[in-house]
Amino acid sequence: MTDYMPWRNEEPLAQESLSLEVPPGPTWPPPGSPDITIARAVTPRPITEVAARLGIEPSQLLPFGHDKAKLPLAFTDELADRSPGKLVLVTAITPTPAGEGKTTTTVGLGDGLSRLGHRAAICLREPSLGPCFGMKGGAAGGGRSQVIPMEDINLHFTGDFHAITTAHNLLAALIDNHLHWDNALNLDPERITWKRTMDMNDRALRHLTVGLGGQGVPRSDGFDITAASEIMAILCLARDLADLQRRLGKIVVARTRDGEPVMARDLKAEGAMAALLKQALAPNLVQTLEHTPAFVHGGPFANIAHGCNSVMATRSALALADVVVTEAGFGADLGAEKFFNIKCRQAGLRPDAVVVVATLRALKMHGGVTREALGQPDPEAVRRGAANLARHVENLRGFGVPLMVAVNQFDQDSAEEHAVLREACDQLGVEMAVSSHWRDGSAGSEALAERVAALLDAPAPEPTLTYADDAGLVDKVRAIATRLYGAADIHLEERAQRQLEEYEALGYGHLPVCIAKTQYSFTADPGAQGMVVGHVLPIREVELAAGAGFVVVVCGAMMRMPGMPRHPASVDMRLDEDGEIEGLS
Repeated sequence: MTDYMPWRNEEPLAQESLSLEVPPGPTWPPPGSPDITIARAVTPRPITEVAARLGIEPSQLLPFGHDKAKLPLAFTDELADRSPGKLVLVTAITPTPAGEGKTTTTVGLGDGLSRLGHRAAICLREPSLGPCFGMKGGAAGGGRSQVIPMEDINLHFTGDFHAITTAHNLLAALIDNHLHWDNALNLDPERITWKRTMDMNDRALRHLTVGLGGQGVPRSDGFDITAASEIMAILCLARDLADLQRRLGKIVVARTRDGEPVMARDLKAEGAMAALLKQALAPNLVQTLEHTPAFVHGGPFANIAHGCNSVMATRSALALADVVVTEAGFGADLGAEKFFNIKCRQAGLRPDAVVVVATLRALKMHGGVTREALGQPDPEAVRRGAANLARHVENLRGFGVPLMVAVNQFDQDSAEEHAVLREACDQLGVEMAVSSHWRDGSAGSEALAERVAALLDAPAPEPTLTYADDAGLVDKVRAIATRLYGAADIHLEERAQRQLEEYEALGYGHLPVCIAKTQYSFTADPGAQGMVVGHVLPIREVELAAGAGFVVVVCGAMMRMPGMPRHPASVDMRLDEDGEIEGLS
């Protein structure tokens, strides 16, 4: 791996390339205002000005309007030989309905580092329309720690999700077209594994039958959400356009009647798919409310995929900035584990520090407090809930990277509760910083940024991964379950056992594993909050993602096509009389 250069600038940057002053204004709405209202209080700077903070010339941008752009692939190729800056991973405790705020903290920390004078950038995933209109709402941060243009990012943005959806469904159409026209490859219609996809939560599409009415070969099919598509994972793990096309060709879509695997390249599909994805592969550049450059690119979920933004965006940011702050989805048992064991393994990345985000509210829920009672101080519940934080800290220490705890502060937090958590962190031997970035922006995250910067002064070792490449697939799953989830063992259903044996026989045993399980627990039971040990992790089925370069292990009742809640977020969205969007948050 290329040696890291000193991450602090030897000389001050020219003022025209790095403006550290937040311009006069805006007049901020009061705390607690809808995120969309706060985002609209800021006038975005021209994207060329934001890019200049990273030394990017206007000619090195592909603008999408005035406030967002892509980095052309020719430019990202030029960046490949530059020495990278420092990389900070933001992860969190196990999610609860009370919220943790990884994205908000990532944005706040990036702004805080910029405020301190560092050439900083952040790297985030793109929001999916499924959660946006379903349970979660938007995913561009919150309060005064957001990326903008918030509405565009949360909705269609630069069209990357649509390109992935289209490329995925092109391959599905080619499979059924091949069946229709004499099936020269001898595909077994009962062993086609490539489903269709769409970027929306729709449980009615999980299982269906296609080819009815004499319009094709009838067979069972279904839909996954776009964020779970193997093409999403491929786009996020590809190093360049040639690697993208190569990976697309390796997708295993079916078996022949003789049991042999059929790949996308056998259908001659990878070229057209790569053509559809060429522009989508280029990283997106936007800005925070305080105009810190932000790369928002790719969007695999962490509970059913690998949960990290694109390698292309991360590498580009590292080549352009002194320090890059990125996040991995859901709790550290999912997103951070996959960041290390999949993304770092494949891309050769080396994070220099990890920040574990916690909130007192979430810790109290892990300590047994109901959501309705979270507004009341309860230091003892914080103490009980800290067991969840302790497990994540222990797990992350196993990767060998320096880490600290960031408390995402809420207005209802009490000093006594903070003291209890600080005591728990002292007992764990981990530093803790309280940050009010949601309310105060970079002014509230400055102390957190200073402590992260101090962590980065020491050289970080190569991360220690959870398992070796040459371990068996079952051993890899068992290692994650026992070492990171606190499980006593795993239980393989007969189908999963057969699939794992088949994939190893086909030569895929060297691949890492991507665990698909609930984000709400260390177990496969979403209701088992806090810290559970000694359980058995049930493995229902296994899916091969040969192009992405991992094997998906599905636990319990996990679905790759979510459903909507009883009260979807979409029902609160509308256009006002001026045509402005309301209810998007």
